[in-house]
Amino acid sequence: MEIKRDIYLNKLIHKRHNGLIKVVTGIRRCGKSYLLFNLFKDYLIAEGVDSKHIIELSFDTFENKKFRDPEVLYPYLKEQINDDTMHYVLLDEVQLLQDFESVLNSLIRMKNVDVYVTGSNAKFLSKDIITEFRGRGDEIHMYPLSFSEFMSVYSGTKQDGWDEYILYGGLPPVIKISDPNEKIAFLKQLFDETYISDIVGRHNVRNREELEELLNILSSAIGSLTNPAKLSATFQTVKQKRISNATIKKYMEYLCDSFLIDSAYRYDVKGKKYINTPVKYYFTDLGLRNARINFRQLEETHTMENIIFNELKMRGFSVDVGVIVLNTANEKGNGTRRQSEIDFVCNMGSRRYYIQSAYAIPNQGKMQQEQRPLLMTGDFFKKIIITKNAPTSYYNEEGVLIMSIFDFLLTANSLEL
Repeated sequence: MEIKRDIYLNKLIHKRHNGLIKVVTGIRRCGKSYLLFNLFKDYLIAEGVDSKHIIELSFDTFENKKFRDPEVLYPYLKEQINDDTMHYVLLDEVQLLQDFESVLNSLIRMKNVDVYVTGSNAKFLSKDIITEFRGRGDEIHMYPLSFSEFMSVYSGTKQDGWDEYILYGGLPPVIKISDPNEKIAFLKQLFDETYISDIVGRHNVRNREELEELLNILSSAIGSLTNPAKLSATFQTVKQKRISNATIKKYMEYLCDSFLIDSAYRYDVKGKKYINTPVKYYFTDLGLRNARINFRQLEETHTMENIIFNELKMRGFSVDVGVIVLNTANEKGNGTRRQSEIDFVCNMGSRRYYIQSAYAIPNQGKMQQEQRPLLMTGDFFKKIIITKNAPTSYYNEEGVLIMSIFDFLLTANSLEL
């Protein structure tokens, strides 16, 4: 079963021969190695590249253990690069290579070498890995499967696929497991023994239990506005533990840095400025999120919002939470400030979309509630409400696009409708 990952393959193709080290990042098991050694390699061969000009090494295998020594690897690579034709060097688990930064920076100085790497330890799961290459790295960030990628290999209906996707997420190894109990066991083990261990090891976290409890709290409140002070208060109230705001903030940075969760900051649409706190947090993979809470609290409203956020990020948008601040007068004539929220303000270049996530719109009152903040922006950017129960996409009388979640997720240019 081959799952096409065209978003990332096209990015690699676009970045060919740009003189930089292409660094594929992303959480474990999201498909980084498969992208390089299968999809990208097959593309190169289909384009006429001789397989002898594709040098691939996985440093975690026994037969390649000797190549972890740069004094062995570098002469070997120079021996393989034996003519002036372009050579493609694909390296997996490159963090196991000693002094890998120097080796890779030396390789890209060769005019006929194009370098692609990925890795899986705590260092390579970090957002700051690109700095290791001193301006010579070009990051391609990879996510778990989108719903569209998931459905490309799923044999059931859209609704059945949706039910499975929101429960078990989009990590490719999970898709290949047929038994639900085995899926659950795999996700729990992966979270406990891999993701958390990476964070603890990288940052020398002394109290792993605190970090795990914070994850549990975040898992129970995806898409909710929060900040370190609020989370610290929750620890004291629910867990009867005192944890400082500074420690909470540090833990949150670790979780974002590891790509397990992502954040959306509040943006004052009319004032054109960011509001630093509170912030919304979403999980990169819902299967991992559900594993943290033992597959309880599976509210589809919050889950759908999380999926929309991830899809927008996969498509390359910067995503914020929109805030509309209005100055009004009360009955006594006193000035008051009122805030309304737009779930997502999405920007890419000159394009902007305002998006509300509404699981259901059963009546006109709910429609007015959802579209009111959209109509208060004072500009002409497209306004969209994504809902689960829309039979088809349509514009209402206010010019707001009402779109089915399936139309949004399964159509690549859905926002252009």
